[in-house]
Amino acid sequence: MADDTQRPIVIKRVRKTGGGAHGGAWKIAYADFVTAMMAFFLLMWLLGSATKAQLQGISEYFKTPLKVAMLGGTGSGDATSIIKGGGEDLTRKSGQVNQTDIPSDAKSRLPREEQEKLDVARLQDLKNKLDKAIENNRKLQQFRKQLKIDITQEGLRIQIVDDQSRPMFDSGSAVMKPYTRDILREIGRTLNEVPNRISLSGHTDGVPYSGGEAGYSNWELSADRANASRRELVAGGLEDGKVLRVVGLGSAIPFDKHDPNAPVNRRISIIVMNKKAAEAVTQESRQLDATSAADVARQLHAPR
Repeated sequence: MADDTQRPIVIKRVRKTGGGAHGGAWKIAYADFVTAMMAFFLLMWLLGSATKAQLQGISEYFKTPLKVAMLGGTGSGDATSIIKGGGEDLTRKSGQVNQTDIPSDAKSRLPREEQEKLDVARLQDLKNKLDKAIENNRKLQQFRKQLKIDITQEGLRIQIVDDQSRPMFDSGSAVMKPYTRDILREIGRTLNEVPNRISLSGHTDGVPYSGGEAGYSNWELSADRANASRRELVAGGLEDGKVLRVVGLGSAIPFDKHDPNAPVNRRISIIVMNKKAAEAVTQESRQLDATSAADVARQLHAPR
């Protein structure tokens, strides 16, 4: 038997070969690319299928995410359609539409609660626009303290109040200061963007007019100032037919109840009325007309 040291030594070399030029990594990259493209085209299809109002609703959600929580509904552009959004024709705006795009005749058929919500949203949007207009206008910025804007039961109330060093009118007169004209004309352009009717009221402080109550008094002065304000709003672009009421209240409703003679009590109050308030004013006017007509009829048929 041969010695073990005489056996030949065999060396085996194993050559590892990859799966192609770059191995299998390209398959993973290609799969990721196809997935991304599928997601992209799916997104494009969804955007193409969405109505204009749905897109606006998505945009409004990111601007004001609490809008739905405050106003109700299933979305910022919620509507009364049974089918929420889309519809058979993807180019139409049936289903979930922006309520501000609803035709006026369709709005009148909405439930009263929905109409009130729509009014609130419209007036809140108008308040935001007015605040922004004041901030962006250098002329109006210096009068910011004299402009009081808030939401009341009647609608959006805009009050322009007097300042001791900057009155709106000449003392005891309905002649308006130039800067008051600028304020009212700027407001007039903005108010024309909503269909709501307008109510104006003039107010004075508690200081009696020099002419006395028997003659020209604070009542006439406040009414003349309210009507002068109406003319400036119209000059600024407000449609004259939108004004439903112009009244002078004298010093009957002071802004500062603790100091009836305070300058802040001299003011012009502009109310962008909601539907409920406008209907109440209209109904009151009709009742007065009916009463006046009845009085005239009784006088004509009264025995002489």
